[in-house]
Amino acid sequence: MKFEIDEKKLHDAVVELIRRASTQLPADVISAMEKGRDSEEPGSPAQSVLKLMLENAQMAREDETPICQDTGTNIYYVTVPVGVSLRKVEKVIVEATKTATEKAYLRPNMVDSISGKNTGDNSGVMSPFIHFEEWDEPQINMQLALKGGGSENVSAQYKLPDNKLKAGRNFDGVYKCVIDAVNKAQGLGCAPGIIGLGIGGDRAIGMLIAKKQIFRNIDDTNPDSEMAKLEEKLYKDLNKLGIGPMGFGGNTTVLGVKVGAAHRLPASFFVSIAYMCWADRHATLNYSTEEVSYD
Repeated sequence: MKFEIDEKKLHDAVVELIRRASTQLPADVISAMEKGRDSEEPGSPAQSVLKLMLENAQMAREDETPICQDTGTNIYYVTVPVGVSLRKVEKVIVEATKTATEKAYLRPNMVDSISGKNTGDNSGVMSPFIHFEEWDEPQINMQLALKGGGSENVSAQYKLPDNKLKAGRNFDGVYKCVIDAVNKAQGLGCAPGIIGLGIGGDRAIGMLIAKKQIFRNIDDTNPDSEMAKLEEKLYKDLNKLGIGPMGFGGNTTVLGVKVGAAHRLPASFFVSIAYMCWADRHATLNYSTEEVSYD
């Protein structure tokens, strides 16, 4: 049976997805920030900053206003049933993005890279950024992340071996790359951050994998035991750097580290690091002909 899309229903569902992503910080992120707040020295700048961040998140949820004025790049990972028109789904997402901009859930962010002109509605060449996959389930699964410019600017990609870091083509080399990237970021990525790490692939696939890690629950455990160990070690050691919230010092430099991997050419070993700010804005839409739900 062919999966049919009700474009109006899907449009409204995507607008609501954008609203949720823009105005509601996920529960696991809130919990991680509360844990960080409670770990800081009472009355310290680090604790004060985390308190303000949590208050900001609460106000945004109650008032249905964006958590941050930089509503960022809209990044979609969309999984569709066999036979669904990708062009139709893309068209709905673009129109829903324009509607969400009119409703002020999104700031007009997208500019032409050549002329510098702002389109005014977040549409443009390859904007929003949409990545499609296919599955056999009778529903559309749509993940959306809003990634601010500050966090995107301190994201990084390394090529191993790296003589400067004395990093070889192994997990120790990957570890050194992440420590270096977060150390260089300091407070510029709006720490505490969530680190999405992609090991291998080519340069493009590595970063896609890294960004996809942003959607994982902060409290989950990687099913690969070696990557799980790397996640835990990096989480502990990054929080020993002393960078702290917004670079003011403290125990909470990152809220979580999530790792994914892809096969690679023997000649290439890329380490891709997607740094996400504390406002880890993401939401998931499950759309079927029977119901619409959100995670």
